[in-house]
Amino acid sequence: MPPLDGMATGTGELLAVTGLNVSYGESKVLFDVNLHIGANEIVACVGRNGAGKSTLLKSIAGFLKLNSGTVTCNRVNLVGRMSYDIAKMGIKYVPQDKKVFSDLTVQENLELGSYATKDYNWDRVTDYFPKLKALMERKAGFLSGGERQMLMIARALLGHPKLLLIDEPTEGLAPSIVSHLREVFRELNKAAALVIVEQNLPLVCAIANRVYALKEGRIVAELADAASIRADVCEKYL
Repeated sequence: MPPLDGMATGTGELLAVTGLNVSYGESKVLFDVNLHIGANEIVACVGRNGAGKSTLLKSIAGFLKLNSGTVTCNRVNLVGRMSYDIAKMGIKYVPQDKKVFSDLTVQENLELGSYATKDYNWDRVTDYFPKLKALMERKAGFLSGGERQMLMIARALLGHPKLLLIDEPTEGLAPSIVSHLREVFRELNKAAALVIVEQNLPLVCAIANRVYALKEGRIVAELADAASIRADVCEKYL
């Protein structure tokens, strides 16, 4: 699978989150979260349901209003920007729900992504998911869960993103699809940074350069070496 042309490369800091506090109404979800993402790095976020992992990704992507804190990408402040503007800056969010436009075909779903990004090179992104090429005329509502996940990631890749925020990509998927996604993530990482919220610890330990563990809205651990990025260590935070 070829790298995605035009994405940022390098080893410097790409994204920085500092003192992030987020609430849903009067219920506070994130407490003084600090993290950083390097260019071409795979970072995983682990923790129990309700720990604030999805809220963290949505906050970075501009879908939630922050109580306080800063989010910067290449030292550009993202706070207060609309989510579509953040996406245009090369930060794409792939939600957990695997929702696609069910009444539209796979091709029409990709066309919507192309309309927003002006990137119509579908072959470049479907090379990661060859099965989609045979499903172009199928309505997305008839796709399997794994096929929908492939479509969502392929759509997010349009426009040459430099950072992908992917929420629970393997949830409910067959082992063969999970194995394929593992290899796709490794290929994508050659040209982009990835932040993945994931409960599949073998996958996390196979691909992550660093792991942040969240508990009750706080980061309680940062695992940054092969000796600590192990399933038995990560499992303590689930």
